[in-house]
Amino acid sequence: MEEIPSKGKAGYAGSRLISKGAGGGYGLAFMTPIVSFIGRHNAGKTTLARRVVAHLSEAGYRVGAVKSTHQSGINYDQEGTDTAAYRHEGAAAIVLMAPDQTIMTLTGRQQSLLSFVHRCLPDVDIVIAEGFKHHPRIAKIEVARGPGERLGKTVSGVIAVATDQQVSGDYVFRLDEHREIAEFIEKRFLHPERHRRIRTDLLIDGRAIVLKPFVQRALAGVVEGFAETIKHGEAGELIELRIRSRPKT
Repeated sequence: MEEIPSKGKAGYAGSRLISKGAGGGYGLAFMTPIVSFIGRHNAGKTTLARRVVAHLSEAGYRVGAVKSTHQSGINYDQEGTDTAAYRHEGAAAIVLMAPDQTIMTLTGRQQSLLSFVHRCLPDVDIVIAEGFKHHPRIAKIEVARGPGERLGKTVSGVIAVATDQQVSGDYVFRLDEHREIAEFIEKRFLHPERHRRIRTDLLIDGRAIVLKPFVQRALAGVVEGFAETIKHGEAGELIELRIRSRPKT
């Protein structure tokens, strides 16, 4: 029997990401939770992840899906289209807005997963990802099919395993238990207390900064006060503030 990491290990506690700061203390960041399915080729990651997305969506949650790939040069738009023309002219971001969907393409270096989620998916309740096995700051569910050494022995942040093998641990699921895995994710990352909490996200040059709860409340209070003054009333449910510093001379 193999063992998987028990709950609370790998720096994760529920939906709270625990990060050690420069002063040696630990802060809690209540950000959009990301759970990634990892595993070897043909293990069934996509099949399991999309069924989990279906269950969470049916439960009323807004779910984002992000897939990692090592391939480069992938184009969503065909040659000869207007969006392809903008891409050839060097546009850094291209958006196609249609009545039923919006498609966005970002060019240049690869985006940080955390900053991409905070910037581009602010309205989702949770992100289900595939890949990102070496990302140190997201929770992972390993999908393991057949015998062989598991990734969980060398990859951090594995909170559960879905497998067809005999594996011991706190959170082990069969490959067909997609509903049970969705319920596990819901209980651990989408509990009501999380949505009642004031949430303040701070990104500096695309890097998410961990804020302690009292710092989140203090920042939110200052910004909400200014917003209420400007609007002459309630500040609103979502306030976004972006500050671009002057270039250093």
